[in-house]
Amino acid sequence: MSAALALRVSPEAPQNPASGEKAALTPEAIGALATACLRLEVDTWPKPGLVSHVDNGSHADMDAALLHRSAGVLEPFFAAIAKAAGAGADMDRLRGVGMAAEAEMLAATGGVNTHRGAIFGLGLLCAAAALRNAREPTLGATVSRRWGRAIHEGPAALHSHGSRAGRRYGASGARGEAATGFPSVYMLGAPALDEGLRLAPHDLEAARVQAIFALIAGVADTNILHRGGAEGLAFAQRRAAEFLDRGGVGAPGWRESAARVHDEFVLRQLSPGGSADLLSMSLFVRAVERPARSVRSEFDHAREAQ
Repeated sequence: MSAALALRVSPEAPQNPASGEKAALTPEAIGALATACLRLEVDTWPKPGLVSHVDNGSHADMDAALLHRSAGVLEPFFAAIAKAAGAGADMDRLRGVGMAAEAEMLAATGGVNTHRGAIFGLGLLCAAAALRNAREPTLGATVSRRWGRAIHEGPAALHSHGSRAGRRYGASGARGEAATGFPSVYMLGAPALDEGLRLAPHDLEAARVQAIFALIAGVADTNILHRGGAEGLAFAQRRAAEFLDRGGVGAPGWRESAARVHDEFVLRQLSPGGSADLLSMSLFVRAVERPARSVRSEFDHAREAQ
């Protein structure tokens, strides 16, 4: 027989009885939340060109099961990054944990890059979550203030698809996003989650669809640039913007409209992998920074009985 596992992304921190303030999340809770956000990204559909529980999008080398396995492997590393940051680790130490996470990911996926961008960006947000305090209003502000310079000056992945596309087309990519405090998360992804909840208050998946379309429309996604060049990026941004302009997830028949855009991306072999990472990050910051209004979702994992 099979069983269903319902996951709620709602990390209510324990109360500090002396101050009445919420105590910090433990590293283990931070790691679990980060992994939950990665899994929620996978289990969102329709999202143009990307792998989901429905199909493999524009990818011949990965599917939803592989992405779920990768996310599970990364959970202890996200916790380790949070623990290291809480102990005062510098960027070199955090980078070392990230490199170990990437090696474990590649071992688990047979060499397929499922979550390299998420290890970097979501990992930094996990580190910031371990250091959260009232003086820094957002996790992005913590990342930028504490590690922004080190991110700019640190080694780049010269031979990755994203870095090559970024150099060719002048896109700042993941490093620029992180060093400046994740503006795409705070200006596009997270507000679109709120808008999606307003437009479809009883459909939590719809909020994530609204967010991925907003990110695709507004981000110079280096994964799209790698696959489709400037023309591919212009097409992707235009089609995503048209979906939003017609009312997004508040429009009648929005799922069918979004699915048509997905099919168009697959036909052109476009995949907004950077936007997918930013969706996971947007879910994470909303859950950590607004626990009383956190974006919650439930999804089922079919498990065969032994």
